[in-house]
Amino acid sequence: MESLFRETDEKQDTADFGIAEDAQDQSALPLPAGAEPKRRRAPAQSDMEQPVAAQVETSRALALTDVIAPRTKPGEALIRLAYRMGVPGHALAAPFRRPAPLRVLATVESPVTGDRMAGTALRAGHFLVHGVKLPIGQVDCDSSGRLSPGLERAVHSFSWVYDLAASAPRADCVTVAERITSNWLAANPEPGKGPAWEVENAGLRLMAWLVHAPLVLSGQDTKLKPKLLAAIGETAAWLDRKAPRDGAGLGQVAGLAAVTAAGLLLPEGKPRRLFGEASLIRALGDLVGEDGGVLSRCPEAQMQAIAVLTDLLACYDAAGHEPPEALFVMRELLVPPLLSLRHGDGALGNWQGQGAVRADRVAALIEATGVRTRPLKDVQHWGFQRLRGGKTVVQFDAAPPPRARHARTGCASTLAFELSDGPSRLIVNCGGSALSGGQVPARIGKGLRATAAHSTLVLDNANSTAVLLHGKLGKGAENVEVERQVLRKNGGEATRVEASHDGYAARFGLTHRRVLSLRGDGSELAGEDILLPVSRKGKRGKIGLAIRFHLGRGVEAHLTEDGRGASLLLPDGKLWQFRLRGDGAGASEMALRCEDSLWVDGDGRPHGTEQLVIEGLTSRGGGQFSWLLKKMG
Repeated sequence: MESLFRETDEKQDTADFGIAEDAQDQSALPLPAGAEPKRRRAPAQSDMEQPVAAQVETSRALALTDVIAPRTKPGEALIRLAYRMGVPGHALAAPFRRPAPLRVLATVESPVTGDRMAGTALRAGHFLVHGVKLPIGQVDCDSSGRLSPGLERAVHSFSWVYDLAASAPRADCVTVAERITSNWLAANPEPGKGPAWEVENAGLRLMAWLVHAPLVLSGQDTKLKPKLLAAIGETAAWLDRKAPRDGAGLGQVAGLAAVTAAGLLLPEGKPRRLFGEASLIRALGDLVGEDGGVLSRCPEAQMQAIAVLTDLLACYDAAGHEPPEALFVMRELLVPPLLSLRHGDGALGNWQGQGAVRADRVAALIEATGVRTRPLKDVQHWGFQRLRGGKTVVQFDAAPPPRARHARTGCASTLAFELSDGPSRLIVNCGGSALSGGQVPARIGKGLRATAAHSTLVLDNANSTAVLLHGKLGKGAENVEVERQVLRKNGGEATRVEASHDGYAARFGLTHRRVLSLRGDGSELAGEDILLPVSRKGKRGKIGLAIRFHLGRGVEAHLTEDGRGASLLLPDGKLWQFRLRGDGAGASEMALRCEDSLWVDGDGRPHGTEQLVIEGLTSRGGGQFSWLLKKMG
């Protein structure tokens, strides 16, 4: 564990083959009757073909308005412009009349559900966030209060309302909802500063109030309803001004979605709706890349964006308005990248600081969308390559980390991979830095973002991309080149993915190239880690090297007597073997060790695990290290 969380410096030939992902991927959702899958460019079909390396970019946003512009009737563009300039909505919607009393016009039936366990804890008198319980009476709802990041988000975004609604019939939840809402309104009587008034939290809060209005507005406290209605109106007006100017990302999308929902569900809201949906479509284009993956490359952000759009579409349905086509298109784009990060157990991989989001959460969200599709295959900007053979699933981070302006809890994970065999995870990343402050100690949160917390190669214990404070990233891996091809040989078929990054080029004069090849039946994953000098004249001397393979929860590792392999026993009784292959060109004093590690689950709970580490010295002129994971029996 000490080597994993040690402080890091912030400056900064042919493998065996495997198979492409089966078209009948068991983790995919079936297509509707009569529907045909989208045609995609076929990979190279011969092992003699050499595809051209593609450079992956993560910062290119989707120009959604160029694809599907919002439709407007005559005069609506003028109304939108006037509202943007500050003309009151009631003056545009109903001129020469007094403003209508503030009320919620329709009841929303949203299919988005919360965490039933967290809702049950609320009814018992406790917040339950990332596995930590805190009595409701001890929670400081003031925006200047000091709460752990997870609890802060739950309290100020009102995400707890979804959990509470999922736990019991409405009548059994009203008293709790009334208590927490009253506490929050008393601590935040008007818009201000701090976490409560970040655009993302304010937008999610307003959406929760509108979607779950029957729960938060139907209590016995006669003074609460007018206070909350006033807060709804003030928050909507505040977001009118703040959301369009917020930086691109999930926060802006959440804020503008809430503005649009307020335009649908509050009186005389047509001008606000027209203003909100046009701004929202532009913001959605800035949120994602061309293949539908959010530019933060964060699975939790991908899920939140899907949930926000699903809530908003439910608001359109409740108000009896036809949504812009772009909202449906965007939601359909967002789902396949999320599915590509599901393992055989249905839960997500540990990427960009997240824990392994539970299978039931993912399944419930996909069911709520009604989108029936398969995992993303044509990976461009999302960058997470997926290989599947038999019941073996490999996820490979073959893209640069998110840009600083997009990063939420950015991690230096370039060229890391995860592997699962059916419901069991064999190779993982630690994950959980975004959940620190709960059961994950805050003091190790930064270490969980480091390259060493991921299953990849590390030079001199330095990060491939500088890890900064507050989830941001600095310089490092900027360019990633990727080749993917299907190989056929002797009647067998395989998928081979090769990727390289320049994260160590400036400091050590080396680029890291990783080749992963998965057999068609999923029985072997062959890997090569290659260090190449940037210039023809490589530097002299040696440098420390470690190639880490963090093992899944419950995997038992036993090193072989020759020190060049290990047997890996999975919790379900399956046996895999790990072997070093060759002598490691350019390396000296290489050894395979077993060290302590940890893995963070979807509820934010850390579990003690182990990791295999190939460690030693390598030449600054480059080196090559081959290894093999093979399923026995």
